[in-house]
Amino acid sequence: MTKTADKVFTVAVAGNPNAGKTTIFNNLTGARQRVGNYPGVTVEWKEGTVKRGDFSLKLVDLPGTYSLTAFSEEELVARDYLLNHAPDVVIDVVDASNLERNLFLTTELLEIGCPVIVVLNMADMARDRGLKIDIPALSARLGVPVVPAIGNRGEGMNEIIEAVANLMASNVSLPGAADVCRESGPSQASLSGVSVAASRTRVNYGPEVESLISRIEGMMPEAPHRRWQALKLIESDAKVLESVTVPGTREAIAGLTAEFAATSNDETDILLARLRYEFIGEICADVCRQPLTTKVTTSDKIDKVAMHPVWGVPIFLTMMYLVFTITFSLGNPLMDVIDKGVVWLSGTILNLWPADSATHLKSLLVDGIIGGVGGVIVFLPNIVLLFMAIAVLEGTGYMARAAFVMDRFMSKVGLHGKSFIPLLIGFGCTVPAIMATRTLETRRDRLITMMVLPLMSCGARLPIYALMIPAFFAPKWQGPMLWLIYVMGILLALGGAMFLRSTLFKGETTPFLMELPPYRMPTAGSLLVQMWTRAWLYVKKAGTVILGAAIILWFLTYYPKPPADYLPPADFDQTSVAAVVPFSEITSPDEKQAAELSYSVAGRVGRLMEPAIRPLGFDWRIGTALVGATAAKEVFVAQMGIVFAVGEADETSDHLRQRLRNRYSPLVGLCIMLFALISTPCIATFAITRQEAGSVRWALAQSFGLTGLAWIITFIIYQGGVLLKWGVA
Repeated sequence: MTKTADKVFTVAVAGNPNAGKTTIFNNLTGARQRVGNYPGVTVEWKEGTVKRGDFSLKLVDLPGTYSLTAFSEEELVARDYLLNHAPDVVIDVVDASNLERNLFLTTELLEIGCPVIVVLNMADMARDRGLKIDIPALSARLGVPVVPAIGNRGEGMNEIIEAVANLMASNVSLPGAADVCRESGPSQASLSGVSVAASRTRVNYGPEVESLISRIEGMMPEAPHRRWQALKLIESDAKVLESVTVPGTREAIAGLTAEFAATSNDETDILLARLRYEFIGEICADVCRQPLTTKVTTSDKIDKVAMHPVWGVPIFLTMMYLVFTITFSLGNPLMDVIDKGVVWLSGTILNLWPADSATHLKSLLVDGIIGGVGGVIVFLPNIVLLFMAIAVLEGTGYMARAAFVMDRFMSKVGLHGKSFIPLLIGFGCTVPAIMATRTLETRRDRLITMMVLPLMSCGARLPIYALMIPAFFAPKWQGPMLWLIYVMGILLALGGAMFLRSTLFKGETTPFLMELPPYRMPTAGSLLVQMWTRAWLYVKKAGTVILGAAIILWFLTYYPKPPADYLPPADFDQTSVAAVVPFSEITSPDEKQAAELSYSVAGRVGRLMEPAIRPLGFDWRIGTALVGATAAKEVFVAQMGIVFAVGEADETSDHLRQRLRNRYSPLVGLCIMLFALISTPCIATFAITRQEAGSVRWALAQSFGLTGLAWIITFIIYQGGVLLKWGVA
């Protein structure tokens, strides 16, 4: 391998959705990656690094796209990066079992002119289907290196890096990535003993189209990707047409394309797509050998059951029920370990002060920071297990089937079939779920999905459920109760969508089209990377947003201190004497703590709220925690810990649950979970809704509408439970 002078090369990882692109990215980068948003928009993307000897690779995992004709925000991001950021190499991940469809994107990448390495992923699935691909012949026809790989087994990763290194070694004398993309001359890349003459291949569209391409190119200034731009102008691509700024040129090009379209039997974009597929078909006929009879695959056999019109929905609900049961059964022992660690840390901090001392710093550290943040961190195992289970379902390909299974029901309530994907993402976090609505074609479908997305129980609500369910329900009912809460959120979201579709957003839904990936076993490494990423984001949130909120809430619950003659309210928990006495005469530590809390800022705010929330079974303590939950839902748990643990030294999650049991009924516990599920989402969700909807009015409508709905439903459940004497003891 030629030395590359310690240069850092940028490598874009592109490919169709479900081609295994992200699996290969995760295998190559491991934990050396970071998640961020694409500059200027909110589409999530990942970057990672690979170091090999004298060179480093910066890999960018682009959103999946079927072509470079951008219909969604994700596709636009992928196209913008490839065109304007000029990566040194593009790794084009292709599904070997669906070669013809996947090569459509490959032809467009070749037309751009950047160095391309085609990775034939899922080579084992192609082999199982009886497909035989002549890799050297395919490489020669495309004029680029072709590397076979099995991403879910980690096979072919070293060969991919070797191909990138060899391709860069042949271009190392070039001054920059942009110049690499402008070159289309021959180069040599050696891979596994196969020498590939990279003579750039491009589609020949026939004399009429090629003549039109030449005429349009002649009207445009010299620039990279000029042929590709000419093709997009023929297709009437609005974004590319806007980029033509030379006076009179845009009108002249529009005239040429309109004249050509008038003489064509097809729409120009359909015509060019057909010609590309004819070119691809010729290549596949030369390099692929298919079996004479179609083989019934394992995926086909499973789909007969998993996608059954009758059994498909019960199977999906059962899968989700198992996910939630596993979340608790495996998570609780790990929670106990973390809980004991929090108690040990609190005890260690307390030992730094005399036993009878009462300092502000001690209370801040133990009750505010450790009690607040520790009360949230303790639920990390549940969060990790939930994300892991969802990652497994996604990685195996089942989630795509679930989208099809649920589509017939979603269309009846006015949601587009593709809305199922953002709704599923909403189980993790509402913010990226709202970003994912960009895959929907119409603004009406995007807004409906955005409005109801907060009703899907995000991971931030799970700590609330993990606190309340064990506090009020027996172990055998804990899994079913969690499942019930999630199902109620789904049903409310569907009902809300039906209401919005029949009132504010009348109109027909667009058809649902989605590719079903084959079933496959996700790699342990890919699952661990996803688990680590989500766990770290949760811990990071606990150390920033929740930490800040916990400190602020501690101050609000700790100050101001009551004067000696302060007479607490009658319900402040004084039990040692028959009548309420002034603060200076209270001797019980617990009663003194309750009096201080009632006099604090948080206590006063809670009491102002109490008339509005008392019909729901809530008191002012719950009200203060609900206010804190507007910053982040997990803060509710931290605030409840602070409300019930100010001045205490030995509080644990079990102790907090015991205090909740002593004060509230199971019915109130259920109502707390319902209100947390339905009411106004967190600040981050409000901000992203405002940004994605393009108006603060939609964000305000979402927040006030959901809070009103939460009050009505919780009121009905609580008052009905009281009337029926259910869960009130």
